Amino acid sequence: QVQLVESGGGLVQPGGSLRLSCAASGIIAKINNTSWYRQAPGKERELVATMTTGDNTNYADSVKGRFTISRDNVKNTVYLQMNNLKPDDTAVYYCNAHILVAWFAPGQYYWGQGTQVTVSP
Repeated sequence: QVQLVESGGGLVQPGGSLRLSCAASGIIAKINNTSWYRQAPGKERELVATMTTGDNTNYADSVKGRFTISRDNVKNTVYLQMNNLKPDDTAVYYCNAHILVAWFAPGQYYWGQGTQVTVSP
């Protein structure tokens, strides 16, 4: 059973920084694309950042230049470094990853449980 567990959320003042972590555990043959999403109250879940298998990255326009997605393939962990945080960044942040549990098995997407980020004076 594959699990994704996020950590690192919390309360931070505008202009501050946080680093979110998402650790994958279980039987894992390979982790392909990994992404961070967020969902603010009353809004739809939105894609924040993606890292492909080839380490290409894409970001939502609202976070470009402030957020950085990275991955440690040895630890099966993906990170989201968030700098210069703004109140509009307040949301529950979720990680998402396409994971193969065996080399010849089809992969599937897994979600973490979410971690709250609150940006407030």
